[in-house]
Amino acid sequence: MEGVRMDVLMLSRLQFAVATYFHFLFVPLTLGLSILLAIMETRYVITKDIEYQRMAKFWGKIFLINFIVGIVTGITLEFQFGTNWSRYSRFVGDIFGSLLAIEATAAFFLESTFIAVWALGWKRLSPKAHAVSIWLVAIASNLSAVWILIANAWMQFPVGYTIRNGRAELTDFFAVITQKVAVLEIIHTLAAAYVVTGFFIMGISAYHLLKKQHTQFFIKSFRLALGATLFFSLFVVIEGHLHGADLAEKQPTKLAALESHWKTSAHAPIYLFVIPDAEQEGNRIQFWPIPSMLSLLAFHDPNGVVQGLKDFPKENRPPVGLTFFSFRLMVILGLLFILLTLMAWVKRNQLESCPCLLKMILYSIPLPYLACALGWTVAEVGRQPWIVYGVMKTSQAVSPIATSQVALSIVAFIVVYTFLGIVAFFLMTKHAKKGPEPLTPVTK
Repeated sequence: MEGVRMDVLMLSRLQFAVATYFHFLFVPLTLGLSILLAIMETRYVITKDIEYQRMAKFWGKIFLINFIVGIVTGITLEFQFGTNWSRYSRFVGDIFGSLLAIEATAAFFLESTFIAVWALGWKRLSPKAHAVSIWLVAIASNLSAVWILIANAWMQFPVGYTIRNGRAELTDFFAVITQKVAVLEIIHTLAAAYVVTGFFIMGISAYHLLKKQHTQFFIKSFRLALGATLFFSLFVVIEGHLHGADLAEKQPTKLAALESHWKTSAHAPIYLFVIPDAEQEGNRIQFWPIPSMLSLLAFHDPNGVVQGLKDFPKENRPPVGLTFFSFRLMVILGLLFILLTLMAWVKRNQLESCPCLLKMILYSIPLPYLACALGWTVAEVGRQPWIVYGVMKTSQAVSPIATSQVALSIVAFIVVYTFLGIVAFFLMTKHAKKGPEPLTPVTK
């Protein structure tokens, strides 16, 4: 019986991972591109420069394709809390359910309504009213992400609750929405989404500049995205440092797994090259230590004592290899984004004469997506074996359903999502390659 239950657990986790990773292919672009579209339309209203309206039209079509698929995949994702994770839903529904309900009523309905107003209102609204509609979409989309991230942050570090009658019941709503874990997670995730958007716009612009077509249009698009992308690339890396100190206090097992740190010690170093060996409870290889760096990052004190993985029972440790390598690759990509945007900033007035740089930017379009996926891997895998850290284990949260039911639904998810992905990326690629159409001012 236990073996069957573990199969259900494994398959349910796999299904949720498939759905989450696929859904998050579309979320960051929605968050960032909605804001840039609002900026483009606002600039058109202020300057009457027709090029900004053309930009909003061109990038807006890509945004709509991305938005629609993101909405569809997000809805199916939430259903899994009832189908695959019913024990979890019963246990934390008073808290987790209320946060998702607020997200739906305060943000989702707003963005869903005004995305239709914006998409259909080019010839029906004045430029000012049309700009307001996309600003409402942008605000609602980002607000939606905020509430979902607050819910996830509560799973990372539960606060403002009490256990009563075998359930977690909300006692302090303000504590839930203002806790430091939530604030850091919101800032980090939104900033990463803006980096995804920036590289997306710069990459497509680079493609057309290499083809020497619609040159002025895409130089302006590239430059519009570049400044924000450089800022947020720097911001994500600098702000990420704050998470180290927070993890040392609230999720010490995750911090230890991020650096494959096994023995509790003061003056804990960071090794630049490490290969973890979880079976032997140590590192197979570790080279080039930076003395006291881990203690300094975790406690802002080189004498700080960092707990090692050996301090915790094996069953309470996260998968070390996956957490460690995901984190290292995410950091490497973050540093690469800074380098590329700095190079682009230096050459921003000579973009057409820098084909190598343009090719690097073009080929880098998938990398911020990968960095976001790695970040979620660190956050979610690093929390294991807990679904609610320190309160409820993932194995306790799964629904009492048959293995065959989950296996069948996984196959269905993969087939449907593969089809949606092919259609979505085909349409976005086709439109991106086509370039902007001639556009006359649209006014009421």
